[in-house]
Amino acid sequence: MTRWPSRLMTVAFILAVPAIARAETSAAHVLEKKTQALLDSIGAGDASRWRADLDDHVLFTTEDGEVLDKQKLVDQIRPLPPGVQGQIRVLDFKAVVRGTMAVTSYIADEDETFHGQKLHCQYRSTDTWVKSGDGWKLLGGQIIALRTDPPAIQVDSTRRAEICGRYRLGDLEYEIRCLGDGLEGQQQGRTARPLRFEAPDVLFSPGQPRYRKLIQRDAQGRVTGFLERREAWDLSWKRVH
Repeated sequence: MTRWPSRLMTVAFILAVPAIARAETSAAHVLEKKTQALLDSIGAGDASRWRADLDDHVLFTTEDGEVLDKQKLVDQIRPLPPGVQGQIRVLDFKAVVRGTMAVTSYIADEDETFHGQKLHCQYRSTDTWVKSGDGWKLLGGQIIALRTDPPAIQVDSTRRAEICGRYRLGDLEYEIRCLGDGLEGQQQGRTARPLRFEAPDVLFSPGQPRYRKLIQRDAQGRVTGFLERREAWDLSWKRVH
């Protein structure tokens, strides 16, 4: 007789697990639909959706690092200016739901027409939602812009040969090597990576769109080094050979 309560608890737990999973899946579906509706309202310039779905204490960090409260965020939802049309789709949506709290992550995939020109951008967003008597409300959000490699250009072999050589930064050494009709760069102790030209004296490595190498020249046009630009910061490498 003493084993019945524990058995009943075990059965209740087994039955409850699928129910919890179904509830979390349902909540994730609701949040995905809410997220898409919010993004749709940006293109339409409809702030009412944001006003209804934002928690009164929301903190939202934009791609530029600005932190907005509810009023500031709602005020930014305005009709697009003449000559600009856009559409944003939710891709790769993920959600972790724990009772009345949920964290979601997704890619906002944007297609924009800007005065006849086509643009395509992607942003990774992470949102925090809370559920109350009024349903799910957005409590926090953060957006980061997903960078891609710039278009590469072709340069003549003479310019490539001018750049090839060894460079030094303190006790670090970096070599740019000419390989056929291309270049590769390798820092001492690291794996070699291909280099591409974004402009005649601007290099980048595919898969590292945050970084550039800006070739430096003297008054006679001879290569003296390069600046390794990391966002807004420069590291100065000097040519040694």
